[in-house]
Amino acid sequence: MSTSMFARPAPLIAVALAVVATLTACGDLHAPDATAGATPGASSPSAPGASPYVEPGAGDGAPHHDENNAYRRAGEMAPAHAADAGREAARIRPVLERLWKQREWDPATVRTALLRLGYEEERVAKDGRRLGGTLTVTGMSTRWKDDGYVTPEGAQVALRVHDDACVTAFLQKSNFDVRINGPYPETGCFEPPYGH
Repeated sequence: MSTSMFARPAPLIAVALAVVATLTACGDLHAPDATAGATPGASSPSAPGASPYVEPGAGDGAPHHDENNAYRRAGEMAPAHAADAGREAARIRPVLERLWKQREWDPATVRTALLRLGYEEERVAKDGRRLGGTLTVTGMSTRWKDDGYVTPEGAQVALRVHDDACVTAFLQKSNFDVRINGPYPETGCFEPPYGH
């Protein structure tokens, strides 16, 4: 009789241990076949610290940093196209500097000044196809400040020099800047805002 009493709790203990093991394993990274190449004691579910997987060049070491921010990575430019973009940036910089010193940074004024350099406004179809032109001037992007979103005064500029080369710039009360970059996967010449 005493053997049958001790035999019954064993399945319940096994189930309880399996549940505890499953719950404490949350967040662990495992190879598709967890037994392949595993080293006993190599990881502990309760061990503190960052994920064991960190992408090369991941900045602060956050797992999947590069993957999560791929949409914010500008495309590559051919060297000759980068040189062309550099020449256009050199034409745009003095115009923006003059406007900044005159405290004129609204998009309409910036657009008019840059069109005088011979650029044509970029036209895009509803489906996203480019129809011609190379220059886009818009207001500044909305930003979170204090308890809500604000749109600062100023203008942002994108000049598509080649399919793989852009000049981007901004002009606002505090400062201005002109840069060259490749296009972004989702937003063309403009750098996309952070998603999260």
